[in-house]
Amino acid sequence: MENFINGKWTAPLSGEYGDVINPVTGDVIETMARSNKEDVEAIMDSAYKAFKQWKKVPTAERAKLQHKAAQLMRDHAEEIGTILAKELGRPLAACVREINRGADLTDYYAEEGLRLKGEVPLHNIKGEKAMVVRDPIGVVVSITSFNYPIALLTMKLGAALIVGCTIVAKPSDDTPLSTLKIAELFSQAGYPEGVFNVITGRGRDIGDALVTHPHTAKIAFTGGTSTGKRIGMLAAQHNKRVTLELGGQSPVIVCEDADLDVAIPAIVKHTFANSGQFCYRVSRVYVQEAIYSEVVEKLTEHTSKLKVGDPFGDSDMGPMINQKIYQTSEDQTRDALSKGAKVKIGGARLVEDAYNKGWFFPPTIIADVDHDMEVMKEETFGPVAGIMSFKTIDEAITLANDSEYGLAAYVFAGELGRGLRIAEELEAGSVWINNIQRSYHDVPFGGVKQSGIGREKGRYGIESFTELKTIYFSY
Repeated sequence: MENFINGKWTAPLSGEYGDVINPVTGDVIETMARSNKEDVEAIMDSAYKAFKQWKKVPTAERAKLQHKAAQLMRDHAEEIGTILAKELGRPLAACVREINRGADLTDYYAEEGLRLKGEVPLHNIKGEKAMVVRDPIGVVVSITSFNYPIALLTMKLGAALIVGCTIVAKPSDDTPLSTLKIAELFSQAGYPEGVFNVITGRGRDIGDALVTHPHTAKIAFTGGTSTGKRIGMLAAQHNKRVTLELGGQSPVIVCEDADLDVAIPAIVKHTFANSGQFCYRVSRVYVQEAIYSEVVEKLTEHTSKLKVGDPFGDSDMGPMINQKIYQTSEDQTRDALSKGAKVKIGGARLVEDAYNKGWFFPPTIIADVDHDMEVMKEETFGPVAGIMSFKTIDEAITLANDSEYGLAAYVFAGELGRGLRIAEELEAGSVWINNIQRSYHDVPFGGVKQSGIGREKGRYGIESFTELKTIYFSY
């Protein structure tokens, strides 16, 4: 497939294309443009010219277009979900849900954009007024990871478009096809040329050029911490605004009075969804010592029911996206075993029969771990979780906070006051108590420490695509 620029499919000026691989079979399912710096110039010029007009369009008209685009996403959810299942390897039903949730968020942003307001402070000075207004920030570069390409895109896209920004999306090399299809649908909805553009290619070829381009006003990035730091450094050198949603190593604390009938299935589901390939999954499990053995056995039993396989079958998990992502799970498991931990289930690559062409790693529970082990210190981004016991609540909080990351955390406690106290002391952008739901569209999502800068979703996400301007008016 080609780049999507100015509402048209556009061949890369580089003349180069790369393969998009099905991670289940290893087959080439499509090609994508491998763009270069000349392609970046073309797409940024297109977005900048479109911004000059798009920012003048009334918000109500932008909202109508956004609702229409959201409905087109729903109408084509099965089609886009199938594309996503092929390029990512996640079960089809989960892919379709991602498209529909992306449409819901797009709708939400349209309505929330209509509620944005400025201010007129009551200074009560004769003949003078001060007005505080919000202007669209400009051309936004969206750079997203492979794991939830449409969810991560719509977190940025809907918020940017509703306030009058234009956007240039750079999806992951592994999963570009679903993003390109979304761009086509937005064009069908009636968006003007150049408002929503997509460029594909290797990060090392075009990443720096997108970040530092004079027309780039903001970079909205979701991905690894090291890459996010580089983007932040480059952006700071050019005074670009950023939202960075980075890595995580999220802990869950299970107190001795927790309702295990709720906790066990919630933890297993959130640990192994999308083959563990998302940043706020449960990675570290801390269990009070009185129930430690029971929790280990129940987590193991529940995990054993998960089926790994083809996304178009009845599987719960698919393969890892590529060898690089897969390797961390294998390495961390080996490290834990070498230091005395015990693998309760999983722990070795699946290679027989239908598994031998993909990077399939089974859901893995490792017991009796400690903080000398990589699985408790470094982001896994795979289906591996370590379990460790604790004696006191203060010890559990200390262990949970003993990480450079702070994206999400989870608590299960029978006494609600205890659960709330733990949540207040955990160093994370979001904390769930006594269940693990999806993040809601109307509340902020983002991390602290090395897990990122800024927030997405809710009015907070929309406001981050605007600049405040104060107008002094004498009359």
